[in-house]
Amino acid sequence: MGVIRIPTDRGTEYCGKPENHDYQLYLALNDIEHSRTKANHPQTNGICERFHKTILQEFYQVAFRRKIYQSIEELQHDLDDWMAYYNSTRTHQGKMCCGRTPMQTLIDAKEVWDDKITT
Repeated sequence: MGVIRIPTDRGTEYCGKPENHDYQLYLALNDIEHSRTKANHPQTNGICERFHKTILQEFYQVAFRRKIYQSIEELQHDLDDWMAYYNSTRTHQGKMCCGRTPMQTLIDAKEVWDDKITT
């Protein structure tokens, strides 16, 4: 089973007509439902908003102070490295992770899910 639904905010990068919007076209071609958060209510997308703040403070602000990037590919490489650190090494204190990494939280949730499915 693949992705069934993706919630996003109402930004133009996510919303448009599938005929002329690559993101909407991708969702339509892959039969993925797109739900949008309520306008002017960032708390309904709080986890994503918090991630944006974290990536800004812990990656972009630090990276641009330390290095002058010569290409988008160079920036993407550093971002990919940071994302691997964020998901697999950096512990999180949020409601879901409780001191675990996101990857460990995902693995633990999958085990719980598998147990529910098989019993």
